[in-house]
Amino acid sequence: MSAPTLEVRGLAYAYPDGHQALFGVDLHVHPGERVALLGPNGAGKTTLVLHLNGILAPGRGTVTVSGLPVVRANHKEVRRRVGVVFQDPDDQLFLGTVRQDVAFGPANMGMRGEALERRVMESLDKVGMADFADRPPHHLSFGQRRRVAVATVLAMDPEILVLDEPSSNLDPASRRELADILRSLDVTVLMVTHDLPYALELCPRSVVLSDGVVVADGRTFDVLTDDALMRAHRLELPWGFDPRAIGNLPA
Repeated sequence: MSAPTLEVRGLAYAYPDGHQALFGVDLHVHPGERVALLGPNGAGKTTLVLHLNGILAPGRGTVTVSGLPVVRANHKEVRRRVGVVFQDPDDQLFLGTVRQDVAFGPANMGMRGEALERRVMESLDKVGMADFADRPPHHLSFGQRRRVAVATVLAMDPEILVLDEPSSNLDPASRRELADILRSLDVTVLMVTHDLPYALELCPRSVVLSDGVVVADGRTFDVLTDDALMRAHRLELPWGFDPRAIGNLPA
């Protein structure tokens, strides 16, 4: 197997108030994988994500992205390689037009002229939003804004795309459209989600984080059909949804 795109070893972290959020997390994600990060509220998922591009620094342990340590000296390159799409797209869209928002990151990295315009339009095309380049983001629907938020990250040409609750607040059609987009992207994906059917649909592998430690790592179907594991870590499938009736979905 190829070297991991993302490798976390022995990661521990306590907040300044003394709350210990992570207790020695090990995680590896390989090129091209789509991995779901599951767990109850308070499990440490957000704390883990904030270490992946250097927003938080480990109390103990290491994080590397394609062999590059996530340390202060490497933050600029790490933040290009690890693109985080936040749960609320309005946290990422703040300029006058969609085009300006998508151009913001690569322009800050020094890209200019035709190369920048090409990167912007390619990124928007990947999420089906090229026709909206000159629209103000606040005139778009929530689902469209989420797709533009994905494009702002794709414009940085990341190696790994980290999505925080990508299906939240989406209507069924927007949810399906985003799933189709994520399947089409040639990028490694780590998806933090409480939406267990979405995890099964999109991510062949799932990692379960609970009380700051990894308690399961395996096929998503196996995780979601392990009744004892699900019950022990407060993971609950929607009423009427049975993965066994669907079967193990293809990668």
